[in-house]
Amino acid sequence: MNVPLWAWLAVIGVIAAMLLIDLFAHRTAHVIGLREAALWSVFWVTCGVAFGGVIWAVYGAELGQQYFAGYLIEKSLAVDNVFVWAIIFAFFAVPREVQHRVLFYGVVGALVFRGIFIAGGAVLIDRFAWVLYLFAVFLVFTGIKMAVQRDSHIDPSTSRTLRLFRRVIPMTDAYHGQRFLIRRAGVLMATPLLAVLVLVEITDVIFAVDSIPAIFAVTDEAFLVFTANAFAILGLRAMYFLLADVIHRFVYLKVGLALVLVWVGVKMALKVDVFYIPTVISLAVIITIIGASVIASLLATRGQQRRPLAAPASSPFRVATADEEAQLEPLWRRSTADR
Repeated sequence: MNVPLWAWLAVIGVIAAMLLIDLFAHRTAHVIGLREAALWSVFWVTCGVAFGGVIWAVYGAELGQQYFAGYLIEKSLAVDNVFVWAIIFAFFAVPREVQHRVLFYGVVGALVFRGIFIAGGAVLIDRFAWVLYLFAVFLVFTGIKMAVQRDSHIDPSTSRTLRLFRRVIPMTDAYHGQRFLIRRAGVLMATPLLAVLVLVEITDVIFAVDSIPAIFAVTDEAFLVFTANAFAILGLRAMYFLLADVIHRFVYLKVGLALVLVWVGVKMALKVDVFYIPTVISLAVIITIIGASVIASLLATRGQQRRPLAAPASSPFRVATADEEAQLEPLWRRSTADR
């Protein structure tokens, strides 16, 4: 696949422009409703599918199918991301009107980290073909582990990252709107929102460790790996607000995701020296597994209503009072007493 430099720059430029549009559209803090989340989800999915159509038209059916297979894998694994974000937001009692700001910067960070992982993975595969076997074993192991531990979830209260963050960085226990940092009595402090952002970024990196090898199982083209990741990630924020209150209904989704990881791991191992499974078959298998797991989940939980994930009975974090807001000092200018 011969992709000129201008095409790379154009795609990166389009992604940057779309992020700016999203940031401008949500420049003021407000609660993202179901209708708004649905419209944005349709917009992002349309963008991803339209780009796949361009790939299909310009480079042919095989590469078009590889893009869509990678996009579907990333989109499916993203649902697990949504559940983890919901747990983090519930634990920190993050006000719904500022959640989008955290997810926006979280997505930007995810794009950067995944770009680095993709570049590194492409170099490794190009120089050391045997690394595909390591990726394959890792994917099969991860899939089996996901299936066995499908009912276990992260516990932010025991997070080593959170403990280290609070030990190193002074942090207030109150939210101050969309601010990540505040200055009070001459002391620069993090708000809980910054801690939430750090945890979101860490989880994004952890999920990338699973998803990047998975997408390399369906395509070796770095351009397709990057664009499928990017367009899937761009819709993550809208997907969160659309699915966060019904995530409890996807009871069999992790089983489906586990089967997908095992499938692409086996496919990757076979394609090195044994047998190349056509992309159209891989795409059909992935669609069937994910579709079956979603349908089975919705049928098993029919009648259940939307509900947010339960927050701790007594959250250690709260919203700042008007008096506390009035005591804040300019962020990047030291107070007179501090000079």
